[in-house]
Formats: sequence, structure tokens, C-alpha cells
Amino acid sequence: MKTRAITGFFFVIVMIGSLLLGRHVFDLFYLILPLLSLWEFYGLIKQGTAKPNVVLGLLVATLVYGFFTLVGYNALVNLHFLGLAVVFVPVVVAAIFIAELYQATESPFNNIAFTFLGIIYVMTPFIFFHSLAYSGGEFNFHIPLGFLVILWANDTGAYLSGYLFGKTKLFERHSPKKTWEGFIGGVLIASAAGFVLSIFYTDLSWRHWVSIAILIGLFGTLGDLVESMFKRSINIKDSGGILPGHGGLLDRFDGLLLSAPIVFAYLYLISIF
Repeated sequence: MKTRAITGFFFVIVMIGSLLLGRHVFDLFYLILPLLSLWEFYGLIKQGTAKPNVVLGLLVATLVYGFFTLVGYNALVNLHFLGLAVVFVPVVVAAIFIAELYQATESPFNNIAFTFLGIIYVMTPFIFFHSLAYSGGEFNFHIPLGFLVILWANDTGAYLSGYLFGKTKLFERHSPKKTWEGFIGGVLIASAAGFVLSIFYTDLSWRHWVSIAILIGLFGTLGDLVESMFKRSINIKDSGGILPGHGGLLDRFDGLLLSAPIVFAYLYLISIF
């Protein structure tokens, strides 16, 4: 418990620091973090029957991240860069298929499929989370920081509510410890955190902050269940050991993987309607 608490404290400090130290630190941190998570994902897949192309998978993920980072910088007015992006991404994607021709494996398309699945499942949600900082056209840490605070509030609320009141299983097949009481408690505490955030960060009204909290509570929980399903499918308990007492990076960011794209979509929709 002590190790878990110490790790959690420094984890929170690092995450908040990555937001407060400016956009360049933020951009670099959220390139390194998902690449490490993707590396972890590929390592877990290799414990099974598939052998994803780690090098090309990481390269495609980096190129896609770089493309959308420059969208945040409003740099796509440069048609020359757009042309380079259009050329290099398809070339590397094709290389993933071609490289498999030279591998002596029984299930080459399993390898190809898991290479792309890692990019979709791990890297893409972090790109959406990164884009939250540029949703207003310029770098602003308020929304991604609020997202993290709400996500942590949901996790904490779900744990405490489940521990104190949990009786009815939420999805026993994939996560025996999760309960409906914990889920509801998590959403309520996350909503309260969203309301408090609206007082300090007036970029969004309290209705939108609370709506974001509800979305994070719902899809964050679903993301947790999906990651549990993934781990059970390959018979492991933790995705890694990089965070003592907390498991791996995928264990810590499972709630972000489904909720970040949904929150981004919500913010986009309220900006055009």
C-alpha cells in the first residue's frame, strides 16, 4: 500500500507537470507516453501467438501523432508538409504488409492486425487527449487537466463507493470486483469534480463540465472493462510493472482510451451547434 501511494503521488505530479510546463513539454510528453504504452501493448501481444511489427508500428504511430500535433499548431496551411504527410504515412503503412512477406510465421495477418490494433487502441486515444489542449485554437491546459482530475475523481469515487456499498456486480465476466454501486458513486463524484472545475476554469459552463464528467464516468468504466477483457484474453493480471503498485501504463490509462475520443467529439459538437 505504501509503495502504491508513493508511486501514485509522483505519477500525479508528473502528469500535472506535463501540462503546466508549456506546450512543448506537453507535446513531447504525450508522444513519449503513448509510445511507451504501445511498446507495452506489443510486448503483451508477443506473449501470445502473434508477433506485431514493433518498429514499424511505433513509426506509424509517431508519424500520425506528428501530423495531428501540427494540426494543433495550425501548420497545415503549409501544403508542402501536407504532401509529405500524405506520402510517408501510406508508405510506412504499406511497409507493415510488405515486411510480413519476409517473416516465417503461420499467421501473418494476425501480426498485421495486431500491429494496427495497437495504433488504433493505444496511440489514437492519446492523440485525441492531446487535441483537447488545442480545442480552442491555441494551447490551453485547462481542459486536459480537468479531464485528468475528473478521471481520477471517477476512479477514486468508484473504488470508495464500491468498497463501502458495493453489492450488485456490474460486469462480473470481465471484472468481478466492479459493482453498480461503485459505478454510480464514481459518476456522482466525477460530476461533483466537474462542477467544482467550472468555478475555476470558465472556458466551459458547469453544464458542459458535468456532461464531460458523466461521459468520462461512463466510457472510462467501459475502457477499464475493455482492458480487463484484453488482459483476460492473454491470461495476465497486470499489463506491466513500470509503475510499482499500479501495474503497467495500460492499467493506469485504461479509462482514457475510450473516454478521450468521446470527450473530444462532445467538445467538437458543442462548438459547431
